[in-house]
Amino acid sequence: MDDHAIVRQGLRALFNIQPDYQVVGEADSGEKAVTLVSELMPDIVLMDLMMPGIDGVEATRRVKQVSPRSQVIVLTSFHEDQHIFPALQAGALSYVLKDIDPGQLVETVRRAVHGESMMNPRVAARVVQEIRTPKQAASNPFVELSDRELEVLRLIAGGLTNAEIAAQLFISEKTVKGHVSNILSKLHLLDRTKAAVFAWEKGLMNPD
Repeated sequence: MDDHAIVRQGLRALFNIQPDYQVVGEADSGEKAVTLVSELMPDIVLMDLMMPGIDGVEATRRVKQVSPRSQVIVLTSFHEDQHIFPALQAGALSYVLKDIDPGQLVETVRRAVHGESMMNPRVAARVVQEIRTPKQAASNPFVELSDRELEVLRLIAGGLTNAEIAAQLFISEKTVKGHVSNILSKLHLLDRTKAAVFAWEKGLMNPD
């Protein structure tokens, strides 16, 4: 499932020459991907993260709802935390990057058929680091954020744009964008909307 036709054509060509695989469908948007999966119930779904309409994370979540037996392999160009962890939490079995060797991609699919996960080395290192990192103050989900990042998150949750945050804090808009990127990475969130919702849900906006 990818919005670039040339990528889909390349994947189809790769798997059509494999004697034990058959490509049963392809989609150029998240919505179409979910619809196709509900109709075809494939063993494996190769999922890009950035597509028109719903993104690959939400599409993965919906795919697992309509066809729990379908194993989702994320095939993307992104290896940042804010993409990795939401995708895995949504139900993806494997997470590989688009620079993967074709033979390794075929092997990833073969293993997925048996429920075995494969990760790009950089992604695997981040997952291992996350598991090994002691969780300080479990009751405080914002413990990894700096004071300035907390300030920026509060303003995001308050509905301010990057330009408005920059003006209020007397910093450049570029600096604000850097803070937003750090916040999303540390909280393992995909976008600022989810960050705002998270801030409200976890009590950051409460008077106390």
